[in-house]
Amino acid sequence: MKLSQFRFRLPEEQVALYPPHRTFTNADGTVERIYSRDQARLMVIHRKRQTIEMYKKDADGNDTDQFLSFRDLVDYFDEGDTFVFNDTRVFPARLFGTKEKTDAQIEVFLLRELNPELRLWDVLVEPARKIRIGNKLFFEEDGPMVAEVIDNTTSRGRTLRFLYDCEHEEFKRELYALGSAPLPRYIIDRRPTEPEDAENFQTIFARHEGAVTAPATGLHFSRELMKLMEIRGFNFAYLTVHCGLGCFESIEVEDLTKHKMSSEQVIIGEECCKLVNEAKQNGRRVCTVGISTTRATESAVGTDGLLKPFDGWTNKFIFPPYDFGLANTLISNFYHPESTMMMLTAAFGGYDIVMQAYELAVEKGYQFGCFGDALLILDD
Repeated sequence: MKLSQFRFRLPEEQVALYPPHRTFTNADGTVERIYSRDQARLMVIHRKRQTIEMYKKDADGNDTDQFLSFRDLVDYFDEGDTFVFNDTRVFPARLFGTKEKTDAQIEVFLLRELNPELRLWDVLVEPARKIRIGNKLFFEEDGPMVAEVIDNTTSRGRTLRFLYDCEHEEFKRELYALGSAPLPRYIIDRRPTEPEDAENFQTIFARHEGAVTAPATGLHFSRELMKLMEIRGFNFAYLTVHCGLGCFESIEVEDLTKHKMSSEQVIIGEECCKLVNEAKQNGRRVCTVGISTTRATESAVGTDGLLKPFDGWTNKFIFPPYDFGLANTLISNFYHPESTMMMLTAAFGGYDIVMQAYELAVEKGYQFGCFGDALLILDD
């Protein structure tokens, strides 16, 4: 397929800058938001029937004028169905420092720690043209956190050595205290980072630190919704994908077969495989929650259709046409035009029906992006 086949007009006001919320204006004029993770809209595709649902039903089974909410997804599953979640934990990867001598402000985006003993980190810097090997960056006016640039890795990539003499855990605490939630550029270019972002840009089941962006679809799951799912008898399986920035990289080629995805670390344990494979062998639904989870399971599924333990990296790029080997149900967000996330969604649901769903989402005012509304694709 071609890149241009995933192009559509997305109005700027339909890019979600915050999670689902209600807004209140206090007596002093300040604005307060009450967040509700599971109150995003939900659209449902039945891929075999080639139908789309957007509205709640009345007692007679007819559409009402009320949109489905994310919490309504429990009505589409049965006891024994298994959801596969990504339990990566996002760390506060965006820092701001000043360059020695010039005092120019530099954004430093932490990607991964390369060597804990030497305090080496792989980072992105902006503006990159000002940062060269040998430069020092200061992250507090009078504080001890200083880094030296020791290598260029890409046009914006650098290797930093932090000059901070203490125990590693203390260093990490101090470093992270200087950082903020690594919201996507399409959000921070339109509003500043806020304290609530540290919680809002993290799933409630996050455990294993290593992601520089959140597994967005997982953000919709509240504690109340998870409890309701547990009561309904649904199973939860967890794997880890340390989400990187590859999903936000622009595709520069029209022929999608020529695009190369950046690699992400994936860890799938025996317990996850056991839960998923039992569900599949018993004819239950296996629902992957989000794009990163689906890429991971497709990287670790065997020719027998069962999930295998995996500990490594994947750069799997999925776009139509593609035969999925594991999941028969997918939950995704609505994503930007020409994004790799949109392409995987189209591969799972079928290009024509997914593009129809995207057209309806734009027409009906759905929200897009990591804090946007959700799409459930069922194999019926």
